[in-house]
Amino acid sequence: MLTKEKIAETYQAIQDEITEGLEELDGKSSFKQEIWHREGGGGGRTRIIQHGNIIEKGGVNFSAVEGKLPESIKRAFAVDDDDFFATGISIVIHPENPWIPIIHMNVRYFELNEQIRWFGGGIDLTPHYVIEDDARFFHRSMKDVCDRHHPDFYRDFKSWADNYFFIKHRQETRGIGGVFYDKLNPEKTGLSEEQLFLFSCDLARTFLPTYSKIVDQNRSKPYTAEEKEWQFLRRGRYVEFNLVYDSGTRFGLETNGRIESILMSLPAQANWAYDFKPRPNSLEEKTLSLLKKDINWIT
Repeated sequence: MLTKEKIAETYQAIQDEITEGLEELDGKSSFKQEIWHREGGGGGRTRIIQHGNIIEKGGVNFSAVEGKLPESIKRAFAVDDDDFFATGISIVIHPENPWIPIIHMNVRYFELNEQIRWFGGGIDLTPHYVIEDDARFFHRSMKDVCDRHHPDFYRDFKSWADNYFFIKHRQETRGIGGVFYDKLNPEKTGLSEEQLFLFSCDLARTFLPTYSKIVDQNRSKPYTAEEKEWQFLRRGRYVEFNLVYDSGTRFGLETNGRIESILMSLPAQANWAYDFKPRPNSLEEKTLSLLKKDINWIT
């Protein structure tokens, strides 16, 4: 029988696998861990890596929290019950080299009662410079893992990611998307809770080999001061999305989550330039032209 304890235990093990793999990939820095406890119930393990060969700042966090839902969340979920349990892993990696993309992953499980139990998550890529071969490889990797579990998952979750990771006030996507899903349960998918759990674990374990290959393709590329400045501007867009639109950030803040863990997704440095316009026919202009919904990266 699938229990919340088994889900949390497995997610902790995946956190261990990913942090070990990222340390090996970086080759210099290591994760610092902080164990924290949440007032009201539960806690987590925050792991942060900084100043590495590859990773300027990154976090791989695990949490398993419980307690009372705030009234605002109850209204949003249209429920009367308020005793909740939530567990998951959240990852954001900000690389030093602008040719290596930012990557985000999240898998989570939420339980309110016997009727309200669901899985959410996804992986998305935010290149500072869109490299089309990398984008195609990334999306093929996401499609492969989705296809192992349901024939419609990649199509549906890719579209969901395009729409979710959209910066409305900029009219551009945060990056090249990926897959995103929320509130998946047997009724919506035809899969059992055990099958949905196995999908979430399979997706999470796709993170490390997929990102490692993209890093290794680009880690030795030289970059200029101008390209570094562009990276800071793209990070600014990332910050705007997370602070304005990201539902996980809002949920964490509204349920009295640990602020350092919630905001670990923000980069060490991001810039904003007034009315920046890329040079015509530049790589920066090309990247902006590819930050659109509904691009088919598979064919």
